[in-house]
Amino acid sequence: MATLVAVNVGMPRDVPWKGRETHTGVWKHPVTGPRMVRKLNIDGDGQGDLTGHGGPYRAVLVYQVDSYRYWQEHLHRNDFTHGQFGENFTVDGLPDDEVCIGDRYRIGEALFEVTQPRVTCYRVGLRMDEPQMPALLVAHGRPGFYLKVLAEGVVQAGDEIVKVSTGPEAMTVAEVDAVLYRPGRSRYQVERALRIPALSPGWKTSMQSLLDDYDSKGWSTGSTGGNTGLTAAASSPPPAWPGFRPLAVTRIAPESRSIFSLTLSATDGSRLPPALPGQFVTVRMRPDPQGAPVIRSYSLSGRPGGADYRISVKQEPHGVGSSYLHQHVVVDDVLEVAAPRGTFTLDNNEAPIVLISAGVGATPVLAMLHALADNRDPRAVWWVHGARDGAEHPFADEVRTLMSRLPSGRRHVSYSRPRDDDRLSDDYSSTGRLTAQILESLGIPEDANAYICGPAAFMDDMTQALVSCGLAPGRIHTETFGSVTAMTPGVVPTDAPAPHLPTHPPGPGTGPSVTFARSSLTVPWDPGYGTLLELAEACDVPVRWSCRTGVCHTCETAVVSGGVDYSPDPIDLPAEGNALICCSQPPADLILDL
Repeated sequence: MATLVAVNVGMPRDVPWKGRETHTGVWKHPVTGPRMVRKLNIDGDGQGDLTGHGGPYRAVLVYQVDSYRYWQEHLHRNDFTHGQFGENFTVDGLPDDEVCIGDRYRIGEALFEVTQPRVTCYRVGLRMDEPQMPALLVAHGRPGFYLKVLAEGVVQAGDEIVKVSTGPEAMTVAEVDAVLYRPGRSRYQVERALRIPALSPGWKTSMQSLLDDYDSKGWSTGSTGGNTGLTAAASSPPPAWPGFRPLAVTRIAPESRSIFSLTLSATDGSRLPPALPGQFVTVRMRPDPQGAPVIRSYSLSGRPGGADYRISVKQEPHGVGSSYLHQHVVVDDVLEVAAPRGTFTLDNNEAPIVLISAGVGATPVLAMLHALADNRDPRAVWWVHGARDGAEHPFADEVRTLMSRLPSGRRHVSYSRPRDDDRLSDDYSSTGRLTAQILESLGIPEDANAYICGPAAFMDDMTQALVSCGLAPGRIHTETFGSVTAMTPGVVPTDAPAPHLPTHPPGPGTGPSVTFARSSLTVPWDPGYGTLLELAEACDVPVRWSCRTGVCHTCETAVVSGGVDYSPDPIDLPAEGNALICCSQPPADLILDL
């Protein structure tokens, strides 16, 4: 009979970490006597990061004394105390390779259901004073698991753990954990996991992504094509060519007062590899032949699948890249261009489509409109665009032509300051900025998929407006031209400066150059940084991460040019053309899409 050895609780607190503070509830300590277990946690307990921990499906974390013994031997340590792994229940019995998702247990007065394995993050490594702990828990098949509270009640150390029922499919915690995090999964395993009603919604979403990826790519056991269950960065096909290749400028055309387009063609006259609608290319320019190259990314605005690529560029008043392209590049010039990339692409389903943009943000959604028009897509499609006036309204005639080929196409254009010769109902539909009221008046259904591109504030406003119209956040997709939105779970926010060269480099920096393309920053590598993630942090480049040990793939980043070496090796490789920056170093010059 399994036994509850200890009940551990702890409230979140700020803990010093890498010169900053992180807000965490991972410090748990055993308590004596009875404790009330409620739907969201145990009395006296709390979670610091409710995105990754807590909630009804993750109310109680369980870890086993047998795993304590295993790690004491593996790590050569004898300083463990109950709650050491951040768990609420330390138990004797209930091993991860026997407990199944959906199993139900009665402990004391309460009834519980197993919902998912532990989600590994850096804070368990912080608590253990072992940074590799998140990866070790997965690699050794000892993650622990979460319980949902089906019936509240009092529990205490010494209570017997009585199994009430076995979960359907009888998939163990260790097996489900391996299906998501480790290579070698099969479609059969993914389908079994999806049939378990008790599996938490987050894990079901991840499993569905894996299944959808199989249906689109047909991956096989042992595939190294990336893990869409962990990150959308793995959903794109690998880049059509490594690094940069020369493409000739074959056409230059104005699109509005401030936007112009360049058509790029293969120098040998061959067709360029097809790009997905919504993707972008990265261009390397050399305004000063003696100086450092300038690297910029531009969305493809032309017809996907055509022989050529078209990029559309806004002439910024002090933009180095846009000024060079506008003032110095002419037809027949050759530019260095990286292959199309990006995950801001049309979903392959039958839902209605909403394309929303402002200014030059029209470029990626215009490519989507081309794809829809080429197929004469029968779905309801809304084109919603905001511009200052007719002179600043790019692609107006092109959009009219494309919309006329859609059986259920609907267009709404808003001018914030129309000119006297701009025609209401012909050139534009409303005066002022796009608002939630306008979107609501368009009758957009709740099951639509929306794609938004434009300034950050505009995308935020449109996202909130669509949510107020009933769209689920998961149906709303945005494209950011600049740096990614940082995700640093638990780290107490501070004012972040613009990306810059490291203030206190750990060494002379004589290694290869690392370029953060979106941040327009090139930095010499030094082994003292440890990883590319730590180099980016030293430069205040916005980054996204969670485990910091090659497990969760949150840090997966597109490699524009070059490659990486891993140390330590990640649990599962990223998609081809991407890198996990939390556990990698550059062996040669490297350009990252950061």
